[in-house]
Amino acid sequence: METALRLEVIVASTRPERFAPVVADWFLAAARQRPEFEVGVLDLRELVLPGDLVETPEVARFRDRIGAADGFVAVTSEYNHGYPASLKTALDSVKHEWRAKPIGFVSYGGLSGGLRAVEQLRQVVAELHMVSVRESVSFAQAKRRFDAAGATDDRAATDASARMLGQLAWWGRTLRAARTADPYPG
Repeated sequence: METALRLEVIVASTRPERFAPVVADWFLAAARQRPEFEVGVLDLRELVLPGDLVETPEVARFRDRIGAADGFVAVTSEYNHGYPASLKTALDSVKHEWRAKPIGFVSYGGLSGGLRAVEQLRQVVAELHMVSVRESVSFAQAKRRFDAAGATDDRAATDASARMLGQLAWWGRTLRAARTADPYPG
């Protein structure tokens, strides 16, 4: 049997009263039900990644986690039609370790549900030589979509999550095999 894919879920918001844990916990529960994944969490609120992108022991540990992963999901809010600065810092703190790996997006926000942030992120991850999977999960007016226990009855989000995880598994297996057979030229 093939080794499980290492999927790192990046929680992007670092604001004091963020809604990110509700959305992230919901997604993590779905991802952890999939036997093809071993799931980790990189909460950017807990990491100290310097904005000036200098090398620190924390950056080295972060780079090792990124290097060991087979795929990623960014759980991101949308602030002022964009994604959080913490996520940009995380993406810029590492270079080669992102390459030839898939990424999916779970976004949340007001009326747009974070989709404008995701569209910007697709451009950034392409520059990092990543593969952005087509399916994404979006929660418009997110605080209205979850109950007090963190559950949602949003079937579209649940279905999109399952499709996105399937795409991440396919790309994760395919790109891991390709990186093993012929290292990515970059």
